[in-house]
Amino acid sequence: MNAFRVWLRPLGSALRVRVDGVGNAKWLLDRLSRSFVFKTAAPMSEDEGSSCCTFHLAYNSQMPPRGFERLLAAIPEVNLIADPA
Repeated sequence: MNAFRVWLRPLGSALRVRVDGVGNAKWLLDRLSRSFVFKTAAPMSEDEGSSCCTFHLAYNSQMPPRGFERLLAAIPEVNLIADPA
């Protein structure tokens, strides 16, 4: 699999994850679900006018915000980018 961009933005008790490409977003959600990181995520939505998809992951005591960031950064295919405000 080729590398793809992922933007992160903290939103209160969740992390907004924006992924370049629908297929990449589905692959990333599948990979994260196998890591037992989360049980559910908000439904994925396609960003209008771009090839990106967005979903939200809720924080919990076992996986705080920095934990998600470290996990995503450790995936070789992910090019992690901080989402501007």
